[in-house]
Amino acid sequence: MTPESAYLAAEGRLPELLSELGETPLLVLDRLVLSSSPPRPLCWAQNVWEDPRLVPFASISGGANALRALQRNWALYPVAAHRRAALIESKLPPLPRRPLPFPSLLPRAPMGSWTLLDERTLLAAPRCSSPFPHGEVGFVEDREGPPNRAYLKLWEALTLLGEVPRPGERCLDLGSSPGGWTWALARLGATVVSVDKAPLDPGVAAMEGVTFRQQSAFSVDPAAEGAFDWLFCDVVCYPARLLALVRRWREAAAARRFVCTLKFQGETDHAAAAAFAALPGARLVHLHHNKHELTLLLG
Repeated sequence: MTPESAYLAAEGRLPELLSELGETPLLVLDRLVLSSSPPRPLCWAQNVWEDPRLVPFASISGGANALRALQRNWALYPVAAHRRAALIESKLPPLPRRPLPFPSLLPRAPMGSWTLLDERTLLAAPRCSSPFPHGEVGFVEDREGPPNRAYLKLWEALTLLGEVPRPGERCLDLGSSPGGWTWALARLGATVVSVDKAPLDPGVAAMEGVTFRQQSAFSVDPAAEGAFDWLFCDVVCYPARLLALVRRWREAAAARRFVCTLKFQGETDHAAAAAFAALPGARLVHLHHNKHELTLLLG
């Protein structure tokens, strides 16, 4: 039976994906889950294969030609017949492997995904949810300016949004210490109110446009702050507490856009994830740079 969709679980997050899928899969191949249902967004899927089809082939060249007849850009996810898959891959146009500068636009060219089920059968999806191979995006990193690597999550989130804070826009960064997100926002020219009970990196605190407040992220009163263009939150807390914070700021109409990290401590709280995903206009995703956490994109 040809699957209607396939989902590539985020690294180490196959159990979460299977729970979110809520059905018995046709087949599980490493992190790739084949389903008999139409494709839908799943937050624990790093990439969704939206139009998979079985493609029989007789030779290495035949397999490569079959893929090229569907489209140009293909990312191999190897699960079987590895040597044969590598030979087919060698006959396809090479994928660009250079890390992206930030900010960058999302690639416009579609990215297909494929694998071998056996020596004579391809599973190929010419359309996928991510324009990056396997949903994995790498950036040209700054190894001197930021105090940690948390900024990579923010860069990825903003790249997926297709929008970044503009110079002069007002940003609130909650749970900011040591300052990776504040650093990234200030570099864009935004005005940043950075809040954490722990101190901010001195170099970040000294950046133009940064105001640091050493207090709890949950003590900031939206009614007293005026409107922010963006609210960012990477604070470590239980999901229910973060959900209450997001709702409070939305109800006060005190922020237009939200980028927040939903962190799980111990077992994954699927009910909390569903509550975030149910917020009007919300998009809940597992970024390539996330760990046991999800990112809320809202606004």
